[in-house]
This record gives sequence, C-alpha cells and structure tokens, in this order.
Amino acid sequence: MTRTQFVLATLAAIVLAGIADATPAAARDYPWCAQGGEYDYPGECAYSTYEQCQASVSGRLLYCDRNPRVAYGQVQQPQPHRRTRPVAPY
Repeated sequence: MTRTQFVLATLAAIVLAGIADATPAAARDYPWCAQGGEYDYPGECAYSTYEQCQASVSGRLLYCDRNPRVAYGQVQQPQPHRRTRPVAPY
C-alpha cells in the first residue's frame, strides 16, 4: 500500500467514525417546529426561536408551531454516563 492510499484510507476511516457517532438532527427537540406539507407531526423541530422557524418556512407553504414534546414536558432527559471501568481503590 502506498503512502497516499494509506492516508486516504485513514481519512475515510475518520470520516466514517464521525458519521457513525453523530446524533441525528431529528433526535434534537427545539421549542419550534415547521409543520405542514412534507412533514409528519410534530414536524421539523429544529428551531430555537419563532423567528428562525418563520425564516425557514417562508415560501415553503409551511407554518410554525410549538413543539408539543417541549410544550407539554415530554422531552426525555439525557441519561448520565456510566463508568465503563472500575475505579481503583485508594
């Protein structure tokens, strides 16, 4: 394997590892959702402010509304990380 092939293979592995570890955007719950058209309920909930949502839906035949999971307190709290290895005794 030449040096160039090795570098390319290493870069490809790093990119794949980054993609595999990424959290999907749909898993995030922001307070505002773009609703209607091509989106199922509750919609595309990727907006921190109403203004951001309005800018995104402009010209797309969509509307903005509150994310029901946030509005009604159904957002799951992140679970604390557990230690995977035991701590050495003192």
